[in-house]
Amino acid sequence: VQLQASGGGLVQAGGYLRLSCAASGRTFRSYAMGWFRQAPGKEREFLAAISWSSGSTYYADSVKGRFTISRDNAKNTVILQMNSLKPEDTAVYYCAASRLSTDASQRYDYWGQGTLVTVSS
Repeated sequence: VQLQASGGGLVQAGGYLRLSCAASGRTFRSYAMGWFRQAPGKEREFLAAISWSSGSTYYADSVKGRFTISRDNAKNTVILQMNSLKPEDTAVYYCAASRLSTDASQRYDYWGQGTLVTVSS
């Protein structure tokens, strides 16, 4: 599975962005998908995960209620809708694929290249 994240950019605090992750490979629909981010000088942080069937989603407390993960298996795409953005959301955002729907980054087998999100105050 190859992943390519897009949709990052510069936005003011309180604004929104929609990140997309395009996947190649016929096995995409068998993978759970997750979004992570990494800010300068910080460790990679789990944000959200979605099961292969979209039957379950899971969010980090830091983004719960503001971010929404969804997927379209017919289009091999995963979306992270980010609302009410804060300056502390500034980071490089990554999508990843795993056999398990989990917040553990070491369980993810495939990673996208990352897309930069900058939130100005």
